Amino acid sequence: MGLLTEGITEVIAVTKDNAAPMGIIVKPGMSPRMILFKGSKTVENILTYGWVTANFVSDCYLYPQYAFSDVEPGDLAEVFVGGIMMQRLLSADAWMAFRTTVLHETEETYYIDLLPVASEYVREDPHPINRGFNSVIDATVHATRYVHSKDEHLRELIEYHLSVVTKCGGPREREAAQLLREICGL
Repeated sequence: MGLLTEGITEVIAVTKDNAAPMGIIVKPGMSPRMILFKGSKTVENILTYGWVTANFVSDCYLYPQYAFSDVEPGDLAEVFVGGIMMQRLLSADAWMAFRTTVLHETEETYYIDLLPVASEYVREDPHPINRGFNSVIDATVHATRYVHSKDEHLRELIEYHLSVVTKCGGPREREAAQLLREICGL
């Protein structure tokens, strides 16, 4: 699959007029999968339209931005792949398009199978990733849960990752950290 490797790869998932950070799970001998929580625009669109694009981005700010706000129409490009019109982020370094199938449903989640139908490397220049970038992603994951639960342990994890951003990140990582502080009221 080229862009995906074994483990959980963090991407910006784009569905119809929607973008959100998401993990794609890859295990040996299995197609890529996602676990989606019910009630989200992402799951609603996947159930309605049956597709998603995984957008690989080198701008860490996009993870908290799209986790907590809507995508602007000007941030998306239409692509005709797999016989249907899909969307991807204009700012993606690379993207993969998938058809989707619900494999399993629980009271709170859908387990989604992803069938790759197309991919493209948009930028060929590699973008080095610093430790701050990874900590922005980890802090964003914790923040998506913290804003609903106000769990003290999650706040401590967010604070830890934001301290790594301060020490190890560049200007864009520090901007993303500030956005997360504002969103979480830290």
